[in-house]
Amino acid sequence: MRPLCESALPRIAAMTFYEAVETVGKAIDGVGVAVIALGALISAVWAVTRLRTGSVDVYRTFRERLGRSILLGLEFLVAADIIRTVAVTPDARSVAVLGGIVLIRTFLSFSLQLEVTGYWPWQSARARQQPASPQTSQTPQPVQPPARHARPEPQPQTWRGRP
Repeated sequence: MRPLCESALPRIAAMTFYEAVETVGKAIDGVGVAVIALGALISAVWAVTRLRTGSVDVYRTFRERLGRSILLGLEFLVAADIIRTVAVTPDARSVAVLGGIVLIRTFLSFSLQLEVTGYWPWQSARARQQPASPQTSQTPQPVQPPARHARPEPQPQTWRGRP
């Protein structure tokens, strides 16, 4: 039996690292897909049972639950993409593709957050500060952005004291 030459050891270690990172990335991808699929299934079962009992506002609550599971699943998918791209193939092209994927998924996350809660992610502190009333607990109302400095209405110019 021949002993391993010294130049083969770094290749084996690099392949093992590559395979390990790829496996971790695939596992996290699987978790993300499972979270979305199970969240959709659980939300649908919940909605069907509520519809049978005659509950009101089932559609809105179903959308909120489904949106939350999609948001969580997207977080896992983005994490898997980052791990695989940065750890395995950190060249300029793969980093650019990763940047595009992250931007698209971030836009989707923000849109879903707004759709589910009625607030942008950076407005969540304001949403929690609003006093809960029976009407706002049923349908969340979006927080209006602070008013910008309004320009005063232009005054009619006068020429030497005359209008």
